[in-house]
Amino acid sequence: MEPVSLLTSIDCTSHVHLIIGSNPLASARCAKSLEVGAKPLLLAPESAVLHYALQNRIDSGQVTWVKKSFEDEDVLRLGREEIGGVVDAVFVTSGSRDPLSAHISKLCKRNRIPVNVSDAPSLCTFSLLSTYTDGPLQIGVTTNGRGCKLSSRIRREIASSLPPYLGAACSRLGMIRRKIQEEDHLCHTAAPVELDEEESVDQSSSFNKLITEADFDAAKNRRIRWLSQICEYWPLRRLANITDADANTALESYSAHSVSSPPSLDHTRSSSTSTQRKGRIILAGSGPGHPDLLTRATHKAILSADLILADKLVPSGVLDLIPRRTPVHIARKFPGNAEQAQEELLSMALAGVKTGKTVLRLKQGDPYIYGRGGEEYEFFRKEGYEKDICVLPGITSALSAPMFAIIPATQRAVSDQVLICTGTGRKGKPSTPPEFVETRTVVFLMALHRIGALVKDLTTWDSADAKILLPSEDGVEVVDRSRRLWPTSTPCAVIERASCPDQRVIRTTLEFVTSAIESEGSRPPGLLVLGRSCEALIKGDSSRKWTVEEGWAGLNFGDFPGEEEVFSTSEAVEEKSVKVGNE
Repeated sequence: MEPVSLLTSIDCTSHVHLIIGSNPLASARCAKSLEVGAKPLLLAPESAVLHYALQNRIDSGQVTWVKKSFEDEDVLRLGREEIGGVVDAVFVTSGSRDPLSAHISKLCKRNRIPVNVSDAPSLCTFSLLSTYTDGPLQIGVTTNGRGCKLSSRIRREIASSLPPYLGAACSRLGMIRRKIQEEDHLCHTAAPVELDEEESVDQSSSFNKLITEADFDAAKNRRIRWLSQICEYWPLRRLANITDADANTALESYSAHSVSSPPSLDHTRSSSTSTQRKGRIILAGSGPGHPDLLTRATHKAILSADLILADKLVPSGVLDLIPRRTPVHIARKFPGNAEQAQEELLSMALAGVKTGKTVLRLKQGDPYIYGRGGEEYEFFRKEGYEKDICVLPGITSALSAPMFAIIPATQRAVSDQVLICTGTGRKGKPSTPPEFVETRTVVFLMALHRIGALVKDLTTWDSADAKILLPSEDGVEVVDRSRRLWPTSTPCAVIERASCPDQRVIRTTLEFVTSAIESEGSRPPGLLVLGRSCEALIKGDSSRKWTVEEGWAGLNFGDFPGEEEVFSTSEAVEEKSVKVGNE
């Protein structure tokens, strides 16, 4: 695999940039240096004809013109005094055809000075990205020397897809982050908190540690984690419209000691409802990800609800369907806060129903498949709203995600049964592993964050299993034969962000699935599919440890307007592999 660039951002404040040349590109390089707070030095003979914009910057004192031809000592004596006169970076604008370009490149590389030579990637130690800037927000695109025009086109396409005022939103969210950090010393937890199975959404094990009063570092990070949830799961369109008042409300809404009844981080105005109208609660599933996979009933509920309380994993494409007038609250669930956040949602829903509002509890997938839908139904029934509850089904990722990965949950002569399991038991305890059945397809939800332990549970026996006694040469041997273990050669697949543009499928076996996830990283939400059905339509390759497929082919129907513009075609699905013997 050909190496790619290490993309970085550099604080160039007060750096000295030596720009060699007098052409329009030299003018552009000077402008870029000024933009990032550096001090551009233009090195060109006094007889050089300067670009008019460059001459204007020199006349205004923004650029210093060193009127001489290049000498080797220039890169070592024209820089800042505090670093011995070495310049911070060199820009050569004359291109690769000028013999001096290769000489300067070699000189800079020998002295470890960053150098950029126009139109000569082999002579550069760094390159400039095609950038989009909106306040603190910067987005850079590079094709690694394959075509600056193409990178500019891609950058424009990305920038045009972003909502306006996103840079200002970054500033406001940054302000929230700074204030949270300033107030961290006031954060304390009243009592130890325990993990719930719903907290586990494919984070690392260290992210799911218990937060106790003695663990101050974990306690003070709770609000930062909450802010991270907002940044991760709120649609960009809504984040971009956050006002200063919203930012202050967000700060006030989260107390380090309680999350009793805070307002939501939302720029929309409250909808007017009559207290005379009878309220109702709708429990609805949002499906696996793609908004076209919503049921029509759920879509109507989204458009008509007075208040929407959404789980954090409801995809942004679905949240974008919510009218701007409708108040929305996203669940602030993270390790150590799931129970409080759940109570907060129920309290807000109950308050809304009591005032005559139609409250939509929007969940990922299906509300009754590990979505606490049954618990919430029971809660509202006990509150006297049994006749005012409507439950709308959703397409669960447990069955749809395998289909999007070309894995049939059942297939004649391959799999005749499907088992849906959770990889994390209640309060973070391991769940009971299912035994091996050759014709069974098992789908594990909320399991990738503890994949190593899960594989061990499936493939080995432990003290929790029932025991039988067998005679041995040394007396009595205790052997577990109560359940059949899963062979490590069993095919499996990790499917992440199913039906979204950035869907990823990792195909492997139980033997290598832990290494695959550790190597490729996590892209929640994700699930694990286990069984022979994983190779029913796409056969495995014994020479590979695992393969990774990026992207989603879409719904492949011409009557879905705009889909071809948003989702990749099947030809665009990218695959990479890891061969046996290569870590």
